[in-house]
Amino acid sequence: MTRLQSASIVGSHAGRWPAWWRVVFVLLTLMIGLRHKVGGDWFTYVEHITLASYETLLGAVSLGDPAYSLLNWVAAKTGLGPYFVNTVCATLFSWGLLVFCRAQPRPWLALVVAMPYLVTVVAMGYTRQGTAIGLAMVGLVALSDRKLLRFAVFVVLAALFHKSAVMLMPLAALAGTKRRGWTLLWVGVSSIVFYVLLLQESVDALNAGYITAQYQSQGAAIRVSMNAVPAVLFLWLRRRFVMPQAERMFWTWMSWGALGFVGWLAVSPSSTAVDRVALYWIPLQLFVFSRLPNVLGNSNGRNSVWVRWVVLYSAAVLFVWLVFAQTAFAWLPYQFYPWVVLWN
Repeated sequence: MTRLQSASIVGSHAGRWPAWWRVVFVLLTLMIGLRHKVGGDWFTYVEHITLASYETLLGAVSLGDPAYSLLNWVAAKTGLGPYFVNTVCATLFSWGLLVFCRAQPRPWLALVVAMPYLVTVVAMGYTRQGTAIGLAMVGLVALSDRKLLRFAVFVVLAALFHKSAVMLMPLAALAGTKRRGWTLLWVGVSSIVFYVLLLQESVDALNAGYITAQYQSQGAAIRVSMNAVPAVLFLWLRRRFVMPQAERMFWTWMSWGALGFVGWLAVSPSSTAVDRVALYWIPLQLFVFSRLPNVLGNSNGRNSVWVRWVVLYSAAVLFVWLVFAQTAFAWLPYQFYPWVVLWN
């Protein structure tokens, strides 16, 4: 049994980050941030930096998502290139991912589930949205603790990297609170305000680029199904998940939302639009699968059996993507920038 599997079986470790988690944070940040020509949109992101080099600071920030555009402008003016942008984004993503994993009863197992798609494909391929998802995961942990203001702050920060994250704001209304009326009011007002400030100008462009053009994503059905599977498991077994009732209700709504993407995909003229929004539901996979051994196992050692099944499932997801995905070539072979410089 590997060290990673053993740690998964043991379970969660509360408190400050132990040494191993700090090591994982550094390794994830470096592997994601200092990748070289890895990811389907690599050259597009390099072009963004080139365009930013001709702009003033204000002009650059107005080109797209404000925080990401700012990083592009800094990279252009300092000559640090995409490695600076990617490393900053990787730092935020890795931090958010590990914060979310450590909030689960089996944090190492949650990390295993994240590796095949969320880390390998999203963080290394969709830099802006990957960063937004990382920050949103910090917000989801806050929401589980019913810290609604903290959740809202991190959703806004996420939207500065990818404006679509604003759509997560209404999730605060699903959190169980004693002041439901007040929550619905401020969530509704803040959602409208940030929609107008961040997303409204992009709606026409998104509609033209995705819906009107009927843009399609290869494998969208598979990725939506990857969220639907844990959603079905949670809805089926939710009474066996040990958690506060308010948190159970929140993840119940999240699970219904994941199933809603299946119906949306069936009727949408653009699978890409559905695919990109569904990425924000990937944390549901980590949440459910990291709890399955406790839900399905028992005190006679069957917990470790279910841990192995989750690890095997995650390995199968990575294998299938690497072998059969039409875009996998953009990730192969993985190249680490310092290593490329050293050998060239």
